[in-house]
Amino acid sequence: MIRIAVDGMGGDYAPQVIVDGAVRAANDFDHIEVVLVGQEEALKRELKKHKLTGGKLTVRHASEVVTMEDTPVAAIKKKKDSSIAVCIDLLQKREVDAVVSAGNTGAAVAAATLRLGMLKGVRRPGIAISTPSLQGMSIVMDVGANLNPSANELLHYAIMASVCAKSILKKRNPSVGLLNIGEEECKGTEVIQEAHKLLRDSNLNFIGNIEGRDFFNGKADCIVCDGFVGNVVLKLLESVLETSKILVKRNMQKNPLSYLGAYFMKPAIKSVLEDINYEEAGGAPLLGVDGTVIIGHGISSAKAIRNAIRKAGEFVSTGVNEQIVDVIANLKSSAPTQGQDGKINAGSV
Repeated sequence: MIRIAVDGMGGDYAPQVIVDGAVRAANDFDHIEVVLVGQEEALKRELKKHKLTGGKLTVRHASEVVTMEDTPVAAIKKKKDSSIAVCIDLLQKREVDAVVSAGNTGAAVAAATLRLGMLKGVRRPGIAISTPSLQGMSIVMDVGANLNPSANELLHYAIMASVCAKSILKKRNPSVGLLNIGEEECKGTEVIQEAHKLLRDSNLNFIGNIEGRDFFNGKADCIVCDGFVGNVVLKLLESVLETSKILVKRNMQKNPLSYLGAYFMKPAIKSVLEDINYEEAGGAPLLGVDGTVIIGHGISSAKAIRNAIRKAGEFVSTGVNEQIVDVIANLKSSAPTQGQDGKINAGSV
């Protein structure tokens, strides 16, 4: 049985949708036990609205709540009995196997980094998301945890993303692309240029720089970038998708015949929307910390929370963190070194 602590007070619509999603997960997944963490009275009040078919859900009291307005480090230091802090403490003590939170991302990253520490050999954590492409799913990392990574940290992101692509997406030899403003090696900042050299000299399946237009064409299974760029791209994509839905609906209303066409296209449209819907993914793993932490969107629905819990179970079951440690361990020092073949030894990913 995999035990997963869920931040019951984290998210724009907590605790209502968090409890709803937690109950769905407890009912749907036989191998998962949910530990709802938060203000006990509020959580139990919400639980009364749902039917729990099994005994795989318990409540753990946490008296404080971290809001979206709280600064990350200050929130963790001042609100030591907050729901996210208690979740991370449970993981640190190995009383649970994973944590899911749709609350303050910065606070979740800070709590995980400070209290869990980093996986051996990893310097900074990063958030990885799965995104659809013309060639299946791709991994994008980082999308918000580390705004100013070093070249070596970008190499580590590539390694961690490759492990995820291989373990979760079942890619045999994941290709890695470095997001840049051009394909030429000389493009980008000094950090990006140095990262290009490290990736080029590694034994990862590095295909070089890729541009924003390559995001969805499947050119790379793993897209590596800093957290600032990754987060801007992520939010832009969300806006484009929502705007596109509205524009399509408006144009359909101008021509009644469009509704007839939409009726016949409904199965295809539904399939596409499921591929690009954040609710299906549920959440994004915070990679590099010594534990499984899944970060959900602040606007997460009950369905998204349910799927974030499912994803947490997948990460625990596939041993992603253990694989990352094994690969990073093959780096002969904290700074990558070259082997006899002139390639940086980044392990077998």
